[in-house]
Amino acid sequence: MADEHKEKGELEATKEKEEKGEECTSCKSDQEVVFIQDLGFNVKVAAPGVEPFDIQVSSMELVQEIHQLLMDREDTCHRTCFSLQLDGATLDNFAELKTVEGLKEGSLIKVVEEPYTMREARIHVRHVRDLLKSVEPLDAYNGVDCASLSFLNAVTGGDIMEKRRTRADPVDCTPPDFIMPGSSSEKDTPILPLHPGLKEQPTKLNCLKVLTPSGWNPPPGYRKLHGDLLYLQVVTMEDKHYHITASTRGFYINHSTEEEFNPKAASPSYLSHSLIELLNQVSSTFKRNFALLQKRRTSRHPYERVPTPYQIYSWIGPQLDHNIDAIRAEDAFSSKLGYEEHIPGQTRDWNEELQTTRELPRKNLPERLLRERAIFKVHSDFVSAATRGAMAVIDGNVMAINPGEEAKMQMFIWNNIFFSLGFDVKDHYKDLGGDAAAYVAPRNDLQGVKVYNAVDLEGLFTLGTVVLDYRGYRVTAQSIIPGILEREQEQSVVYGSIDFGKTIVTHSKYLDLLQKAGNQLKILPHKVMNEKGEEVELCSSVECKGIIGNDGRHYILDLLRTFPPDVNFLKVEGVELSKEATALGFPVEHRHKLSCLRQELIDAFVESRYMMFIKCAAVQLQQLTIRKQINDVPQITNEKQEEKGKDSEKEKEGEMEEDEAKRIVESMTDSITSGEKQDMEDSTKEIVKKAANAVGSLKETEFDIRFNPDVFSPGVVHPEPNGEAYKKQCQLVKDAADFLLTAQIPAFIRDCLDHSTAPMDGATLADAIHNRGINMRYLGKITGMLQKVPQLEYVHTIAANELVMRATKHIFTSYLQGLDMLSLACAVSHFLNCLLSSCPNPSTTVPDQLNSKKRSRNKSKNKAKQSPLTPSDSVEWATLTPKALWSQIRTECKSYFDWELTYDNMDAFVEGLQITKVMILRSFCMKAGVQILLREYNFDNKQQQTFTDDDVINMYPIVKHISPRATDAYNFYTTGQSKIQQGFLKDGYELISEALNLLNNVYGAMHPEIAQCLRMLARLNYIMGDHVEALSCQQKAVLMSERVNGLEHPYTITEYTHLALYCFANTQVSTALKLLYRARYLALLVCGENHPELALIDSNIGLILHAVGEYDISLRFLEKALSLNQKYHGVKSLKVAVSYHLVARTQSCMGDFRSALANEKETFTIYKTQLGEDHEKTKESGECLRHLTQQAVVLQKKMNDIYQGKSKTGLPPIQIQPPSMGSVLDMLNIINGILFVQISQQDIENFKKEYEIRQKGGSKTEESTEIKKEIEDLTASLDSQSIKS
Repeated sequence: MADEHKEKGELEATKEKEEKGEECTSCKSDQEVVFIQDLGFNVKVAAPGVEPFDIQVSSMELVQEIHQLLMDREDTCHRTCFSLQLDGATLDNFAELKTVEGLKEGSLIKVVEEPYTMREARIHVRHVRDLLKSVEPLDAYNGVDCASLSFLNAVTGGDIMEKRRTRADPVDCTPPDFIMPGSSSEKDTPILPLHPGLKEQPTKLNCLKVLTPSGWNPPPGYRKLHGDLLYLQVVTMEDKHYHITASTRGFYINHSTEEEFNPKAASPSYLSHSLIELLNQVSSTFKRNFALLQKRRTSRHPYERVPTPYQIYSWIGPQLDHNIDAIRAEDAFSSKLGYEEHIPGQTRDWNEELQTTRELPRKNLPERLLRERAIFKVHSDFVSAATRGAMAVIDGNVMAINPGEEAKMQMFIWNNIFFSLGFDVKDHYKDLGGDAAAYVAPRNDLQGVKVYNAVDLEGLFTLGTVVLDYRGYRVTAQSIIPGILEREQEQSVVYGSIDFGKTIVTHSKYLDLLQKAGNQLKILPHKVMNEKGEEVELCSSVECKGIIGNDGRHYILDLLRTFPPDVNFLKVEGVELSKEATALGFPVEHRHKLSCLRQELIDAFVESRYMMFIKCAAVQLQQLTIRKQINDVPQITNEKQEEKGKDSEKEKEGEMEEDEAKRIVESMTDSITSGEKQDMEDSTKEIVKKAANAVGSLKETEFDIRFNPDVFSPGVVHPEPNGEAYKKQCQLVKDAADFLLTAQIPAFIRDCLDHSTAPMDGATLADAIHNRGINMRYLGKITGMLQKVPQLEYVHTIAANELVMRATKHIFTSYLQGLDMLSLACAVSHFLNCLLSSCPNPSTTVPDQLNSKKRSRNKSKNKAKQSPLTPSDSVEWATLTPKALWSQIRTECKSYFDWELTYDNMDAFVEGLQITKVMILRSFCMKAGVQILLREYNFDNKQQQTFTDDDVINMYPIVKHISPRATDAYNFYTTGQSKIQQGFLKDGYELISEALNLLNNVYGAMHPEIAQCLRMLARLNYIMGDHVEALSCQQKAVLMSERVNGLEHPYTITEYTHLALYCFANTQVSTALKLLYRARYLALLVCGENHPELALIDSNIGLILHAVGEYDISLRFLEKALSLNQKYHGVKSLKVAVSYHLVARTQSCMGDFRSALANEKETFTIYKTQLGEDHEKTKESGECLRHLTQQAVVLQKKMNDIYQGKSKTGLPPIQIQPPSMGSVLDMLNIINGILFVQISQQDIENFKKEYEIRQKGGSKTEESTEIKKEIEDLTASLDSQSIKS
């Protein structure tokens, strides 16, 4: 198997070479083979003071990773300053283990304490500080150091993998009241359970009162010469004060006090190499608590501890204790980022790092992995640096580089990153929509950076770009092109225009690079006129600029109009839109003229036009061949034939299958190349020309659809505005915008109808809409269409809620801009009260310093225009009322999204859509970057307002950036998926496991894509019968999804339901229920009860409760599931049939045979109409009906006997057998879409061989197609579940 596997890896790695047309000889490069067989082996480690222990390492690891491991292990975590030695030779930290001579299975590595340096001593103190706070959730709530929350183990009450080893737990199954069906409509879903276990957290282990650098730092010259590095001050829990010296040999206690400096060693001095060993000696409390703390730290799952690649913020959190932490204080005011002291030369040159990683070689798999890992690492560091910088800029902690200008126009440089604000500086965007345009430009620019990065063309560079929204301001952070600050922009730009097309320059190297990229992005090289009337050739939009940096690299920036404009949102003189568009009310005049189409739309449009082209050509070809056959007959018939041909052409075009069309066209091209007769060639040219014209291709000789991004641009002059070519270009752009309306929006609605996409909240809705290439500005129109489809009521609710929230965010953004820091908390809580409280006129107290100025309210109104960053003393915000806010929201919905908000106030809106205010609160906080206090809020009290200023505990940035991909891993994953679809589970499993390795190699331990991969592996393990492995993978998937997607992200909810199924399969019944209750609670919080996902969760809960005999509660969940399935899948669907059956089963167990019969009849009817009389499902249901009728008859007879006084005994107990766990599991598998044939691994292997032999024999018998069908069913159900995300 290993060999097979190896080849597969190579295949993947060499496929790309072949595509590039390089010579690919049969001798594969050895390097790759080695890589795929990444060897794992054990080595022994001997550290001072502990028994030697074994660790497992892999040949690819760096020596440094052993270092990290030792600093994390419970018994060696207190060491930071040591080297590793093998046979007396010190190992190089940055060497890969496979390059270390003599290192093999069982080698002994010694840990040797090294003398400290100033830097090592500081790192050691910081490490001790990190160990002391390692179990606190502080960082996660504050959103620092890439910490985030995870509550899986709090929900299950400990690690489920551990539980497997202990005996089964007693089953307590009663669901909490707030998740019972129907409870959320009566009152709001509670918020506290979102962060379970905060109340019952184990007592806080305090090890020290204070550990801080002493005021005596740095050591004076004469003490430096004695080896003093730094001084610390410690107050132990026993209230003893110590001053400690860090010297090159280690840490010891000195004689200094707060008032007097005396660096002499105390006696005893307790000299220790590690600070922790020293503290263990001077404080018994420290010794005891530190040991407990480390136990607690290492007992947590690694996935609860490792940092995430990007910071996740929590929208809700408790009021945390603020403790003394000098290191945190130091970090806050230094521009360095935590551990950056590791890097020589202090601040990082971000641009150099970002571009150098892009230039790394990428010929084979190991090189690509190395390159992608470097790109990803530098990028995530850059994002966190940019985030810190942007917050510092808005918080007023950075000096502007142009301090003389008004605040709007200021730009900043911090830590080698350039920051600018999203306002229209110098009327740059005057013709395009002023500030509104300046606000969206960075977002569009980021899209441009994203697509050019994805093309990944050698020699073309983009800037590191991050766009942040924080406290009402949009900040763009960019890496700095070397040399750009020393010269004026006019001098640096060698391509493009800095004044929107008045002066334009071009450059042959740029044209060459951009044309290569443009072929993939479907951008057309075109000419535009500058103000002197000269033609200039470009291959991008006019304002895209090319600058050659001092490092000689070709940079492109200002990619805000990479894609063609969206004419549905532009009012252009003399441009007529199609009937369909005008019927929908387009064109709508948008706030800015920067509306562009999305890349996904362009791709879908080109793809659909290509299919049209092929079909059109194929139809004509067929006629040509018919014609040739009739050619001998006199001319007259020929003409008639032609006419007939024309009529039938249209019909045929519609009917022809795509594959057939492709086949015909291929044969045509073959005949051209084989050089058949001249006339054949001429007629084919004619055919291509016709087809090309039919699809609006730019060339007549071939299929060519590319876009000119400058059409309809205000201010851009085109060479021949009335020429044929330009008209074609304009037409294509209009067609694409039309395609969005006539094909993509209906396609999205179809996706929802056939449940291939089922968004749960605004974010997943936006993803689904974007995947179809539709911009969010169409949301108003989409919501209008959804309203007409009763089956999609739940999507309509999410969409309407999203519209209101987006409108609210726009208003909130400008509301925040005039605020003084002093009144932020009051203003935000006042806004929340106006939005959500039922109190008709919430009042707010303006902070004292503003009171004296309260009288001048009217004067300050016109002052607010001045500049956004200077705190205005205006208290205008305090005058906002719920009524005024709601009318602003209505206006905004209409003007931005062209959507009528018909409800008169928030309460009516919530009532009408059947949602809860908690859902709105969550959505608003996540969009606006507000963190509120974790407590229950009362929204219904008309006398008392809901929020106070103490409820707003933080504001955090909303960060947008590109996400570098792991391409090889992605290829492995998709190949694995298609293998599974073909029924080769084992091969698919291997490929997907390999994909997981590659993902870990590129992204590290945590990433949304890794969570998805783990979910897939868990599912495969489950299908292949390895329930324990499935549980283990899925547990990781849940932990990871909580950490990287968020606690209540829809993906996390799905992960919870899957984990519950595998828990049940591992006989952890009560844990399975706890997980399902959690999933249902999260779903209620996110989307409320009316959602198809809840039908699935409720069926699961009902089934398991039925299994443990809780029939009454079970029935409530199953009936809810039934009504949801009827609503969203239609009364005739098979899902509804299963629901009826489950309800009937439970009712029969309760002895209610009459209702059970009625429900089972429904099941039978659906099966009969959908599947036919003879289907096994129909027969099963029939059996069930007979059985129930019998039971009912027996019962009735007994009852009659009693009434007639024949029998004296009273009712006999009804014989009800609780279902076996096995049968419940089968049923669970069915409702979760896991259909599998119960076969052993061996059977699968044999069957595969047989199948392959048959395939070769070519006799496809009935049987093989049957089995193939089974496997396809299995994978189809797999896909619809797993691949959705």
